[in-house]
Amino acid sequence: MTIQEKIVALADSYAQKLKQKMDQRVLEMETDDQSHYLLYQVLGISTKEGQLIDVYQNKGRFLYKYAGSFLEEATLLCFEEKFEHAQRKVKIPNQSGSRPKTFEIDCLVDHQAYEIKRRDATTDGDHITKEHTRVQSIKNSGYTPIRIMFYYPNRTQAIRIQETLQTVYAGVEGQYYFGNAAREFVKTVTGVDLLGILESIAREQASD
Repeated sequence: MTIQEKIVALADSYAQKLKQKMDQRVLEMETDDQSHYLLYQVLGISTKEGQLIDVYQNKGRFLYKYAGSFLEEATLLCFEEKFEHAQRKVKIPNQSGSRPKTFEIDCLVDHQAYEIKRRDATTDGDHITKEHTRVQSIKNSGYTPIRIMFYYPNRTQAIRIQETLQTVYAGVEGQYYFGNAAREFVKTVTGVDLLGILESIAREQASD
C-alpha cells in the first residue's frame, strides 16, 4: 500500500468507529433521565433545543477525541514511511521528579523525540510545570524534544500557555512547530504531503 492508501484506510476505520460510538451514545440517551430539561426551560432553552444541545455535546466529545487520535496516527504513518526504524510510544524515566514515573514520546527517530498534537487548548498553569519536567527529562535522556501541533488554540489564556511552552522548548534547544509550520515540517522531514492527502479525503467525503 502507498502512504496515501494507508491514510485513506485509516480515515475510513476511524470514521466507522466514530459513527458507531455516536450512534450508540444517541441510542443510550433516549433512556436517560431528562428531568434537567426543567432548568434549561428556566433559562429560556426549549426541551427540543436542550435535547439537541445534549446530543451534540456528546457527539462533540467523541469527535474531538477521534480527530486527535486519527491525526496523530496519520502523522506517525508519515514518519514510519520515511524512517523504517521510527519507534512509537517510547517511555523514558522522569529524571526531575517522582510523579509521574515515566513520560511517553509519541515518535522517536534516532535522537529526535516528537510530540504530536492536534491542538493543545489547556489553560491550566500547572501544565507548564509538567511540560517543562517532561521536556527536560527528554533532553536529559539524550534526545531533542520537538513539538508538532497542527492547530493553535484560539483563547487568550491558552495562547499564553503555548507561548510559554515555546520558551520552554527553546530553553532546552528543542523545536516547536504549530499551524502551517507544523504541516510544512512534517512534509519536509518525511516527504509526505499529509495536508494534501487529508484535503483529498475531505473532498471525497463531501462528494459522497
